[in-house]
Amino acid sequence: MFPDRFSNLPAYAFPRLRALLDVHAAGGPVVHMTIGEPKHPFPSWVGEVLAENVAGYGVYPPNDGTPELRGAIADWIARRYGVRVDADTQVMPLNGTREGLYNAAMALCPEAKGGRAPLVLMPNPFYQVYAVATASVGAEPMFVPATAETGHLPDFGALPAEVLDRAALVYICSPANPQGAVADRAYWTSLLALAERHDFRILADECYSEIYRGEAPVGALQVAQETGADPERVVIFHSLSKRSNLPGLRSGFVAGGPESLRRIRQLRAYSGAPLPLPIQRVSERLWADEAHVEENRALYLEKFQIADRIFGNVPGYLPPRAGFFLWLPVEDGEAAALKLWQETGVRVLPGAYLSRETDAGNPGKGYIRVALVAPKHETEQGLTRIRDCLYGQ
Repeated sequence: MFPDRFSNLPAYAFPRLRALLDVHAAGGPVVHMTIGEPKHPFPSWVGEVLAENVAGYGVYPPNDGTPELRGAIADWIARRYGVRVDADTQVMPLNGTREGLYNAAMALCPEAKGGRAPLVLMPNPFYQVYAVATASVGAEPMFVPATAETGHLPDFGALPAEVLDRAALVYICSPANPQGAVADRAYWTSLLALAERHDFRILADECYSEIYRGEAPVGALQVAQETGADPERVVIFHSLSKRSNLPGLRSGFVAGGPESLRRIRQLRAYSGAPLPLPIQRVSERLWADEAHVEENRALYLEKFQIADRIFGNVPGYLPPRAGFFLWLPVEDGEAAALKLWQETGVRVLPGAYLSRETDAGNPGKGYIRVALVAPKHETEQGLTRIRDCLYGQ
């Protein structure tokens, strides 16, 4: 006997992609533009810090993180957003943000709301862990379209009051994966007001916050402080994967109100996997250093400019404000991905694989997601092949 709660999960995006493409030969030198795995160099001193602290693998790491790491994270939040959080009660390091995004639902979602199973609202397209966390707590997911008509962010305010009254949690990603849209102050202010009015909590996935062009994106905690919102309304998640080009480090953090963090820490004590001590020591240094982040952002800016030049005349092309993906319009994302692979050897991800089919259709069907993570020359080659193959320019 097996549980039914995960039986309707679709195949994960990348196995689906392999099934679509790998039965066909590549039509040219292979260029991987599918997964959001940063390829820029990480700081040269990372290995030295690991080596200096290698003895730390011989002890159980502190579940809540070292005081130094929590302090470094709290200091970073203060520098970046102007928000002072208590390092002992409002911050906890994570073994990657996916762990935190999943366990936050386990720790914070009530069993019922208004006598019914609670709703968990999330954007569509979405990061798949949001849906799996929802299923795990026995809640009902609601996929809210994040389309060109809504500025590629979900319009939660357009939902009926009876839906919002059933909502217990709202997942929101800003800067958005895959579209690169950014929630501004007005968006966060409106969402916080909805949370207060309808009594739900916001889980803000902000792991792309440090890759942007122009003005730095505002954050959920920042606007919550500015508007005087209840600090328990917002829980934020950040990562060193994109910011510092260290996806294999599996290091991030969660921060929010002290009661929310108390519950998350309590669950973590029983079921989580704390960061090994050497990784905590490296993370302390990384959160304290901005020079490598600025260098990284400059490299992405160059690739944004290349993309604008190559796709500037393509109807519907939207220059991303942040993140490192292009969300390119096509007639059918799956057909476009297959055509690209067979004719050029470029691998991209169909947008439908990041979205869920609803009564309104699949909002990702008419898009492909293209990751700008490879070196600049390889990225330019791949983007040029995409343009010539799919847009005939």
